[in-house]
Amino acid sequence: MAKEILSKDNIQLDTKLANKEEAIRFTGKILVDNGYVEPAYVEKMLEREELTSTFMGNSVAIPHGTEDAKELVKETGISVVIVPDGVDFGDGNTVKILIGIAGKGDDHLEVLSKIAIVLSEEENIQTIVNATTEEEIISIFDEVN
Repeated sequence: MAKEILSKDNIQLDTKLANKEEAIRFTGKILVDNGYVEPAYVEKMLEREELTSTFMGNSVAIPHGTEDAKELVKETGISVVIVPDGVDFGDGNTVKILIGIAGKGDDHLEVLSKIAIVLSEEENIQTIVNATTEEEIISIFDEVN
């Protein structure tokens, strides 16, 4: 049976991170630790960030690997890291929600569209940042089908 794309183990609430690199490494490590990606995928996430920022606006960043990192993905999954105090992503951008993505094949496109729908609503962003349980975050993403 395939893994859940988002489970409680993939969510970290109330996290403090010093900088963008630490934030990306932390987000990627969740995917590694839970069996979604090979450890080398995290380096590809950092490489992607060098090419173009994964900051999406509205306090959200979506770190993910480069195109050539696909062979490092074992299962499609996402990690969600909440940083209530924010982490500096450069250019004056502060990130409070990090969503790490690992997509097997073309799965990342479906996952990205679901995330985009959830995060297009300002109230969802506030709800996610203020969440006190992993279940609250999972239920917000489950509302989108």
